[in-house]
Parts: sequence; C-alpha cells; structure tokens
Amino acid sequence: MAYDLTKKLVVAISSRALFDLEEENRLFEEQGIEEYYRYQISRENSILKPGTAFGFVKNLLRLNTHFDEPIIEVIVLSRNNAATGLRIRKSIEHYGLAIERAGWTAGDSISRYLGALDVNLFLSAHETDVQEAVNAGVAAARILPKKYEAKEREDVRIAFDGDAVLFSDASERIYKEQGLEAFLEHERLNAQKPLPEGPFAKLLKVISQIQARFPIERAPIRTALITARNFSTFERVIRTFDAWDVRMDEAFFLGGVEKRRVVEAFDADIFFDDQDVHLEGTSLKTPSAKVPYIKSDDPETEEAARG
Repeated sequence: MAYDLTKKLVVAISSRALFDLEEENRLFEEQGIEEYYRYQISRENSILKPGTAFGFVKNLLRLNTHFDEPIIEVIVLSRNNAATGLRIRKSIEHYGLAIERAGWTAGDSISRYLGALDVNLFLSAHETDVQEAVNAGVAAARILPKKYEAKEREDVRIAFDGDAVLFSDASERIYKEQGLEAFLEHERLNAQKPLPEGPFAKLLKVISQIQARFPIERAPIRTALITARNFSTFERVIRTFDAWDVRMDEAFFLGGVEKRRVVEAFDADIFFDDQDVHLEGTSLKTPSAKVPYIKSDDPETEEAARG
C-alpha cells in the first residue's frame, strides 16, 4: 500500500529555507548554475549550518514522538539539480532530522508538485515559487533568510497575522482604499458574518485538528493571532474562528502598536505576515516569512474581497 500523506500535516521546504545557503546562492547569482553545481558537489561532505526555518522544522518533527505513527511530514523541494542533494542529505542526517522525502526540479517550477504531495505549507526563499503556490491555493510564505539560534523545546509556537494571511485581504483593502473609519464601520456591520478565508485558513484548520487530540493545557502546538486590528473588530474575528471550528490559543489586537515585541514575547518559532513594515522588525529576532497576496481574476475571489 502506498504511503498516505492525506492525513498528515505536510510541510514542503526549500533547501535554502532549511539550511544556510546564502553564500552558495550568491555564487549562483554571480557565476551561474555550472559553478554552483561544481561548488556543491565538491563540498558534499561539508555540513551546512542551520537556516532560517531549521528550528521550526526540528521542533515540528519532534511532535511525531506523541503519536504511534508520524503525523508531521517534512519534504525538501528544491529547484536544484538532484546531484547537489548529496550535501543536503548528509546535513539532514548530521542533525538527525526525520526527513525521508525530497524532490529536485533542476530549475523548473515547484508549485505544480505541491498538490500531488498534499502539501499544507510551503516555505521557500524563492519569491516566484511562493507566489505561484499561493495562487494555486497552498499556504506558502517567503522566508526572510537570517541566522537564528534554534530553540530546543517540546512544543511549537506559530504566530499569524490576520488579514491577507488567515483571512482574505477584503477588509484590508477597505482600510487601504477608504480609510480607518470605513474599515471599522464595515467590520461593525459584518460582525456576525465570518471573514472570507485567506491563504493560511486551511493550514490553521489542520493545526487545530492536531491540537484537538490533546487537552488544551498540554497541546504541543500553540498558536497566536497578532494583528494590527483594533479591539473593536474583535467580535467578527472570534466568530470567524468559531465558524471554522478552530482554536486560537492567544490573540492580540494591537491597533497599530508595533508587533515585534509581542511576537518576541510569544517566543514564536515562526511568524507569518503580509507586510514588510511588520516583518522588518519581527525578523530581527524571530524567524519570519512573508505571505504574498493572491493574484487572481476569479470572480468568486473578487466577490469574497468585497466581503
């Protein structure tokens, strides 16, 4: 019987998001693909240092110790040639990461394979791949490559922005186009109407299904909503989570207060947001990833955007 991914939380990650490959990426950009391949192959026994999402992945995989069968699956998906995978494989073994599946596309698009592998979350430093994944309906974010000390602990902490991440960007568009007062009035009038789903809504639902297997006080995944929304929009957000049948452990309605210190206080393994103005601050100490806007001319998407 084939190995079934449909009942697991499947995270696909690029090699550059998992390991520190910034020097190699510069070589690729400056000298081309042939030099890059030679460099990687000649250093196949040189262990790579952890990358931005390494700590998140390591703690996520540790959750499998709570189950008789693994419920978390991490797959390396890379635009590299398969020959360069030797160095990645040896680095994975060195750090004891339970990653048994990988794909190498030799420069071709990765997004076409995400559905075939039942991917719930895709993390990459490659902007085009991330945009294509989000457009295809997969939760995806562009990792901001920086170095962090990996947190060693038994749980995983994931922080999300709200609009354009968990929710659609419909309300955010009203704020940008018509101003704060129009936004607040729109949310007041629609307080009992669930917000349209954003690119990370499905991921939150999968996480909540895992959380539901544990008592609230002992769940190994902890989530937080950290939004620039005002507390006056609280009702619609909470009713949305109730309609989705998901749990959000912590929620902060900051009303424009800087997110960085709250994200740090939550001690997130990773933070997802759609705006550079927030990510520039949070990424100083917390692994952070940018969620691109969905690019679609689908009339149903436009209907959702109008709320």
